[in-house]
Parts: sequence; C-alpha cells; structure tokens
Amino acid sequence: MSGTFRFLDELAVADMAFEAEGDSLPALFDAATQALIQSLADPATVGQTWRQTIDMEEPDIETLLFEWLNRLVYLKDAQAVVFHHASLAVHARPDQSAWHLQAELVGAAVDQTTQDLRSDVKGVTKHLYAVTQTGNNWKVRVVLDV
Repeated sequence: MSGTFRFLDELAVADMAFEAEGDSLPALFDAATQALIQSLADPATVGQTWRQTIDMEEPDIETLLFEWLNRLVYLKDAQAVVFHHASLAVHARPDQSAWHLQAELVGAAVDQTTQDLRSDVKGVTKHLYAVTQTGNNWKVRVVLDV
C-alpha cells in the first residue's frame, strides 16, 4: 500500500489545498489524513499522549473521506489536540450498502512551546472536492478553510 500527497499552493489563495493519491482506498485515506495532519503541525514535534478510536460509516467513499477529514478538524478544535499519526482501515460492508472506517488517532494537547504548529484549519470545503479512480489508483483533491 502506498500513497502520496502534495500541497497545491496555486489552487487556493486564501485557503490551503492538497491532492492525495493512493494505489488503494486505504492508501488514499492514509495519504489524505497525513496531508491534513501535516497541515496542522509537524508530526515529529507532536507527542503521543492522546488517543482516540473512531468508527464511521457513510453511504459512499466520497462522503466517508470528507466526513473523516472534517472529524479530524472537529477533534482538533473540540479537544485542543494535534496529531502525530493515524492508523486506519477502510472497507465496504459485506452487503455493499455502506463504507466503514475504523481509525486510531494518536497525538497530544496543543503546546505552542514544543510543537511546530502550522495552520489553524477551520474545515474541509466542498469547493473542488473530488474523489476519482483510474484503474486501481485513487485521487482526491481537497481545499481546506484556514
């Protein structure tokens, strides 16, 4: 499983944008998650004292990824944390009626003295949001409201 991401500085002047790719759905979700985590803070400067398990289910991949990324932003604000990493699994329900995500987030309370904080992301927008599949490769374009 491999995934990558790159920030798209030219796409959103007042906001922040990135494009994530993966050779599987889990790789896509991982790459998009890493892009969001790194937009908030340098993970190397974030401790691992906070943990949260997340279970989510949505009717389609696009909605699941969108809601997942917004959940990270919500947790950042509601619990005043930034993230070191996330371990996740994505799969379709056996009857194909929905998609399920299970994740464990690891991070620490925000600490301006020890962490390299980057952007205060307010949310994931629907502007230019798109998940596409070409063969086995998946790609998402995301614009973050900062």
